[in-house]
This record gives sequence, C-alpha cells and structure tokens, in this order.
Amino acid sequence: MWGAGVCSVLVLGVAGVGAWLYQDLNGNIQGADLDNKLGGDRPVNLSPGSKNILVVGSDSRDGDNAKYGKGLTTMQSDTLMVLHIPANREWATVVSFPRDSWVKIPACDKGDGAKSAPHHAKINEAFAIGGAGGEVAEAAACTIRTVEDGTGLRIDHFASVDFQGFKGMVNALGGIEVCPEQAIHDEKAHLDLEAGCQTVRDEEALGYVRARYSIGDGSDTGRIGRQQEFMQALAEKAQSKLTSPNALYGFLQSATKSLTTDDDLAGIKPLYGIAAELKGIPSDRLTFLTVPNYPREVDVPTDKANVVWQYPQAADLFSALAKDQEIEKKRYQAAAEDPLYASSVRVQVLNGTGVPGRAAAVAEKLREAGFTVTGTGNARETTRTTTVSHPQGLKAQAEVLASRLSGVRAGQGTGAAADVVTLVVGPDLDPGEIR
Repeated sequence: MWGAGVCSVLVLGVAGVGAWLYQDLNGNIQGADLDNKLGGDRPVNLSPGSKNILVVGSDSRDGDNAKYGKGLTTMQSDTLMVLHIPANREWATVVSFPRDSWVKIPACDKGDGAKSAPHHAKINEAFAIGGAGGEVAEAAACTIRTVEDGTGLRIDHFASVDFQGFKGMVNALGGIEVCPEQAIHDEKAHLDLEAGCQTVRDEEALGYVRARYSIGDGSDTGRIGRQQEFMQALAEKAQSKLTSPNALYGFLQSATKSLTTDDDLAGIKPLYGIAAELKGIPSDRLTFLTVPNYPREVDVPTDKANVVWQYPQAADLFSALAKDQEIEKKRYQAAAEDPLYASSVRVQVLNGTGVPGRAAAVAEKLREAGFTVTGTGNARETTRTTTVSHPQGLKAQAEVLASRLSGVRAGQGTGAAADVVTLVVGPDLDPGEIR
C-alpha cells in the first residue's frame, strides 16, 4: 500500500504540485513519542539490520467510531501483527497475533498517573490499559512491551490505523471485491452480505474484516485469514490505480490522516524508505501466518473465550525471526495440526534454590497455565540454573514445558516416573514469568 501510495506522489508531482502534496500528506501523519516509555529491560536485536514493525488496527470508540461499541471508555485494538524485514531485504514475514491470545501483560503506565499490575489477559487488553488516558503513545508502549515480553523480539517501529481511515482507503479505490461462499449476517459487525462475488466499501468493507461469529468456525484465527486476504487485495488495487491521481490522492489522505507511528517513522520519507526496502521482495517470499495456537479451554476448562500459543512451535517461530531466519510456512502449519497440550504434560517440581516455598509457588503458576503437576519437593542439591529433564520418550513434553520458561532448555535424564517430566527450580526462575 505504501509503495503504491508514495509512487502516486511522484505521478502528481508536476509544476510544484508534488512539493505541496508531499507537505500536505506528511503533515497528516501523527507521531507518538515513545522515548522513556519502554524501559531499559528490552530484548536485544540479534540480527542488526533487520526490522520488526508492530502494526495495530485500532478501533478506538471515539467520534465516528462510537457506533462500533458501547460502554468502552478506552482505546481498543482489533488487529495486531508484526512485520519482520530481514537484513538482506530478500524476504519478509507478517505474523498475526489472535486478539484472544492469553498472555502476560507487564506493568504499564496507564497515562492517567496510575500504573497497572502485571497480570494475564487477552493480548489486546495491553492497548486499552496503556491508552486509558487517551494517549496513543502510552497504548503503543504497553502493547510493545507485551509483545516483546511474550516473543523475545525487539520491536523497532510502531504503526496504528483506525477504523475510519480503513474505510476511507477502501472507498477511495472504489471498493474491494470479496467472494464469500455463504451469506453473512453479523449483527455485531453491522454486516449483511449475500453469497458470491461482490464489491464492498464503506461500512460493508469494515464489517467484512471485523466479522467473526457468523463466518466459518467463529474463531479469531479465521478472521485473521480474511483480513490478510483483504489487505492483499487492497494493496493490489492501490498499485493498479497508479495512473489515477484522484483515487490515489483520496487513498493517501485517508491513510495518512488515520495513521499514527513512532516519531522515527512519522513522515512520508521514512515510510518511503520502508516501501523501497520491500519493493524488490518477490510475492512468493512474502509470508503471512498466524502464531500457532489452540483453545485455552483444553488446558483450563473454565476458559472458553481465549487461545494460548502452541509450544514449542511458537517459541521456534519467534526464535527464527529473532535470528533473521526465513520462515517455512508449510512446516509451521503442519506442526500446528498436531498440538501437544500443556494439560497432557505431567510435571514434578523440585526446589533447587534452598529457599522454602519456591517449588510450591512455581507449581501453582504451572497449574494456572494448564500443566498437570504430579507433586513438589526439594532437589538433592541446590542449583544456580533451572533445568528440565525427561525420561526416554518424553522429549516433546519436556520441550513444551521448557519453552514456557524463558532461557530454559530440556535434556534427557531420570525422573520420578516414566511419564513425568522433572523441573528443578533455580534462582533464575521467576514464577511470574511463566508463559
């Protein structure tokens, strides 16, 4: 979209009009000052030259957006994804995060003088917590910290587009064609569509990408797939309109007026730089995928509303991106088809710190995460580091447990029983950090 948009500036740049248009569009983009809001305890960039850009689709319920929700007093995020641009600029990956992902949200400044306590919740709650005072910068900071804590990825830039801007972009291009196989009637998304191919714009376009419960299996994962397809179609149509100055001008006006980025990205010039880097990437090396996940209800029967990330696949995905390794989408999809649930992993927890109560505290957090704790006790000797060991045949179960504990690896060893993984707690493990 930005590649097509910036090119349109050149198309219109005749007899000084280009300079005026540049300033006009450049002034539309809002910058969010994130300095001193992210803290110093952040992931290290393991691949200098690569970039991770956090993109949020914001459905703030202020002004014209009020019709999409009642009783919501803070900013809301409807879509969350990370664009990874590698150092060699030869491929790129877009990873979507289901908004129902059950994750740890760190302590965040709420923008109203208060600070939230660390807790587990849906991932999109981070944007609402940080945005309690109405500042996008605070909302962005809390979301970035949540994503960094959960993935280990260093986020370099942030961008947010709201509902109204999305509609304006679609309308400026004359609408986008969609082809639902079944009729869609979704009261929450304000959508009524018949089956078959048709062009949607305005409220219908917005409703189509927001609809969830009335399409397919009603999951957020299904909606993410439709959003990705729609955005690809939107980008392709924007490219086809390069020779239509009026259409592209309207497209760019809507896009830039609804766009908020970090200060370093807030302008046509830095956005053009991103577009230029992506321009030469072949379409077959631009990968869209969703973090592997499964219903949390499997591990916690009382939770019928959220999903948890599937380990170790999710950890492998984040590690590959952190190391700037190209993603094999089919491999991740195949692995996700046969999940190993936390509830199927039996764990004994042993205290290797010498501090009373540590095994019990860790065991409690593991149970909350859905693991089956068979017992607790003291290790034979104290240890400096946390370890996970498994008997023969339980390597996969041990890897699931280890991937929930930052920096811990699994290894074969002897345990209390043939079907039990052993966790020896060291002083390096904070129970509150268990994913």
